[in-house]
Amino acid sequence: MPQPPCFPRLVMRRKPASVGLLAACLLGTPVAVAQASPTAPAAPATPPASDAANIFPLREVHAGLQGTAYTVFQGTQPEPMQVEILGVLHDAIGPGKDMILARLHGSRPEYTGVAAGMSGSPVYIDGKLLGAIGYRVGQFSKEPLAGITPIEQMLHVLRQNGPAQAENAGDAQTAAWTGMSSAETPQKTAQEAAQTQPLLQPIAAPLVLDGYSPQAIALFQNQFHSLGFAAEATGLGGADPTAKQPEPILPGSAISAIIVQGDLNMSATCTVTYIDAKQLLACGHPVTQYGKIDLPMTKAEVVTTVASPLDPIKIINTTETVGAFTGDRASGILGQMGAQAPMLPVTVTVDGIAQPHTYHFSVAEHPRLTPGAVTVSVYQALLGTNGYNDQASYRMHGVLTFNGAPTVKINDLFAPDERMPPGVAAAMVLSQSFGLLYNNTRQLPPVRSMTVHFEELPGRRTATLQSARVIDPIAHPGGTVTVEATLLPYRQAPRVVRLAVHLPETLQAGTVDLLVSNGTLLDQMTSPLAGAAAEHMDLDTAIAHLNELHKNDRVYVTLLAPQPQATLDGARLPAVPLSMANVLQSAGEGGGKDAMLRGQTAVPLGSAAVDAVVDGAQTLPLEIRP
Repeated sequence: MPQPPCFPRLVMRRKPASVGLLAACLLGTPVAVAQASPTAPAAPATPPASDAANIFPLREVHAGLQGTAYTVFQGTQPEPMQVEILGVLHDAIGPGKDMILARLHGSRPEYTGVAAGMSGSPVYIDGKLLGAIGYRVGQFSKEPLAGITPIEQMLHVLRQNGPAQAENAGDAQTAAWTGMSSAETPQKTAQEAAQTQPLLQPIAAPLVLDGYSPQAIALFQNQFHSLGFAAEATGLGGADPTAKQPEPILPGSAISAIIVQGDLNMSATCTVTYIDAKQLLACGHPVTQYGKIDLPMTKAEVVTTVASPLDPIKIINTTETVGAFTGDRASGILGQMGAQAPMLPVTVTVDGIAQPHTYHFSVAEHPRLTPGAVTVSVYQALLGTNGYNDQASYRMHGVLTFNGAPTVKINDLFAPDERMPPGVAAAMVLSQSFGLLYNNTRQLPPVRSMTVHFEELPGRRTATLQSARVIDPIAHPGGTVTVEATLLPYRQAPRVVRLAVHLPETLQAGTVDLLVSNGTLLDQMTSPLAGAAAEHMDLDTAIAHLNELHKNDRVYVTLLAPQPQATLDGARLPAVPLSMANVLQSAGEGGGKDAMLRGQTAVPLGSAAVDAVVDGAQTLPLEIRP
């Protein structure tokens, strides 16, 4: 078949083809492009078995080759579609990472377009495995143009996942296919390449959120997109982990990664490229590109494929678990058959205004996915009750249990304000707690379970600190002073709170400051989370920090002592001598330590319960006499 004049150049040139040349070919140049489906032999109804198929070398790829790709458009059986090779785009995915440009033919792809969930669809030429459909070209293209990730690049994933996985990488043929150095790593991710070449985009993995409302999805959609998921698919699909799917997994079958499972379900789906008795490769591009991962892997049924000029997408039902995804790399993801991925059991109970309801679900343990999945799931649990409204407040009691580590207790009150709804604020606190635990660089937290109880309270329970004063502004070391704070509750009469606090006996004569504030400001004064300190914490320090956080429904009185205070790699050092303060400052500026120095040491003296979220702060001078 005659080829358009621009594409042979893409094959012959060794330098990267320009994006402008590709755009000229795709977006309305006077070049004549044949639209009719090329003549090719009828494709087999089922794809060849992976362990019996040889590979088609990338060096032999040229314009005009005819092939067959397989994917599931409906049900569980992969269907063939005709593939016309247009050329090779050198370095299109990254330095040394070529991509094969192709046009799909057949009634299915020409109607639906290149759909989300199609990534990983295997492509064969003369029965030899060429690679996986992994990219789409443009969003409003009038024809189904796709980028193919060469199988030679995908097979690197088998070795890049570490020695334990490489030992189980398959038979001698697979070892021969992966005959490149395991030290070779991409210098540029697929997502970065897509950002620099807007016409070229990884085919998103449809993210199905079963049981989540549009309101919850909309709030966290940007986070899903940043991880490569197509959040537009949310709500279109379901999950039944008890369902048996007797059909075997084939090249071209839909395969899903589970993020949340239970009363709420979250999963991402793509297509199998290669499978043998022990493992499979899928997607043809990264999902999170986190490297080693541990996500449950399930079979999936495609309910239908939705055609759209903007975002064609597969609607998915996930079924039985068959293993675990253990690797997520630049050229695809790796699944191990029969492996088990740990899940974090979560229980959320909501009662108060409406009938009590309890949610049970499990969340995959993944540093990037767990905090976000917990956030949106807890928020959805609150949204799912009839008592939820923008003016309700929530009292939360949460417990995180660990294997071989102390328990974390998270207790607080959340009320609506102009910044965010109370349900979002509560969910964000849990997300930040998980982020602190999972982002430390020393130890992966052995979380055993999470239990959260919410009590819905009617009305907006907030109070602003209007004023504060010390009844007697002259005191002595070791003495007691009384602080009076005037609060303005939301749409209520002012309220006066008095509390007596005991001063340290070590105070020197002179003037000191008392800080009257909420718990948030006090945490900022005493928190060891400056800069990258959270990453430098060990697990015990992180847990201790979470347990020391102050509740935001109290008024606190804090002494601001004149001695410097420092934090060093997550540890708080109060009343630091001046000589040591200079050393710590040097360690933070160029000594490789995460250190921060404050001019005063915050010494909490006491607090009073308010039963409302307190906002505001005031500093009061206090004269100390011998």
